[in-house]
Amino acid sequence: MKLIFAQGNPGLEYYYTRHNVGFLCLDAFAEERGATYSSKPKFLAVVAETSINGEKVILAKPTTFYNESGRSARALMDFYKLDPATDILVLHDELALPFGTLRIRDRGSDAGNNGIKSLNAHLGENYHRLRIGIASEQRSQIADVDFVLARLSQDEMLLLTKTIQPQVNQIIQDFILGQHVITSHSLL
Repeated sequence: MKLIFAQGNPGLEYYYTRHNVGFLCLDAFAEERGATYSSKPKFLAVVAETSINGEKVILAKPTTFYNESGRSARALMDFYKLDPATDILVLHDELALPFGTLRIRDRGSDAGNNGIKSLNAHLGENYHRLRIGIASEQRSQIADVDFVLARLSQDEMLLLTKTIQPQVNQIIQDFILGQHVITSHSLL
């Protein structure tokens, strides 16, 4: 069993923001698989299920805010008896990477990301993460918190749907199947 866990903020007002790139990518994967979310309060998340080659896959988006997402991931991990080092892939935005850059890590510190800090506090540092770059020229013009909570531009949404999401879908599938996963890829 695998858990694909996306970081983001709940609510329509946050849905198309840079901080919700993880949610947007997981939703594209769920749609491709025909998986439908349902509310699971005991996990502090909305959850969908699918399978790939007989492997059960849980797709989860926490209903906590971004900086508290570790509580949700821990509840899912405990209930399904998952090993974070082999069974969990987290999708999250990465302010330190240019928009369109994808990087896979299998462990690490939070590097100032409060959502990852929450996950590390609840899961430890040994779990896979797909870092989805969101930085652009606009980042230097506004504060980080305003930048990550700003809506994606039309150009960013186009790149996300046409280029980034298909690549993320492939990375998720490769992770689930235990295939070699790329460690870094720039889509620009």
